[in-house]
Amino acid sequence: MSSRNYVTKKNTNLHTIAFYNLENLFDTKDNPITLDNDFLPNSEKEWNKRKYNKKIFKLGTAISNIGFAKTGKAPVILGVAEVENKAVLEDLVKTKHLINKNYDVVHYESPDERGIDVGLLYQKKHFTVTHSESVQVLVDNAYGERDFTRDILWVTGNLQNEEIHILVNHWPSRRDGAASTAYKRIAAAEKNREIIDQITASDPNAKIIVMGDFNDDPTSESVKEYLVQEDFYNPMERLLTRYRGTLNYRSQWNLFDQIVFSNNFHKYKAATHSFSEANIFDDSFLKIYKGRYKGNPFRTYAGRKYKGGYSDHFPVYVHLKLSL
Repeated sequence: MSSRNYVTKKNTNLHTIAFYNLENLFDTKDNPITLDNDFLPNSEKEWNKRKYNKKIFKLGTAISNIGFAKTGKAPVILGVAEVENKAVLEDLVKTKHLINKNYDVVHYESPDERGIDVGLLYQKKHFTVTHSESVQVLVDNAYGERDFTRDILWVTGNLQNEEIHILVNHWPSRRDGAASTAYKRIAAAEKNREIIDQITASDPNAKIIVMGDFNDDPTSESVKEYLVQEDFYNPMERLLTRYRGTLNYRSQWNLFDQIVFSNNFHKYKAATHSFSEANIFDDSFLKIYKGRYKGNPFRTYAGRKYKGGYSDHFPVYVHLKLSL
């Protein structure tokens, strides 16, 4: 089950930076100001403590294995989406496979109507946070009313003494149709570019990573034209095929979960990090193993039916190599 079974040699100069949509990681308590009613013990989904504990245990197992085969360690930085609050992340990092990794958590409440947010986990041994803030994405719905979506989490810190900026995203969904909602994701991309411009105005050589569930593919307009401009690189573009992605909808693969970064990660210089490779973490234990949906992500729920899996998304990751 675990990718630890085939790790052959630890590369201590290689670090995994990852992103994972955790598929509705809600606690079992009612939050009266958000629409969390589907994830309560008395709901149709019958979300309870036993299911919650099983889910965070499984997520912890998955996270501990991302990139492990080559690095010999869990991700040093992990962006996450679809978490209800900071408490669920604090529970997650205390699970069996993560508790000894000494993760800390960065989280802010977003105005999302369902109460789901983004967050960041990081191993304090490798990464030190120096700044964090939550940046609002302002978009309107078809009626000209404010559409309350997830904020962008902006975290700055030192990875092995090198400053890196990380923007964690969960862009507006396609629920009302991909074409009719495309402008919302373009607005999210533009807000990221505003932050990037703000960073580079004070430091033209800043290293920046943008990650998240973009609800668009690498070839979509929002990503390819608005976010990834001449100063950025998207290693995820080559990973999407007819047979592989991070989520599957009606037998079609998408790669909404992406990690893109500034071009200076291609430069090799002593005591700095450079890009090594990118991949989807889709080991067999994260997949449905038989039947009509064989090979798809093993999810927690399919509609209201409890499946007991990990997430409806696969994680993605990049390896950064520290040049000595």
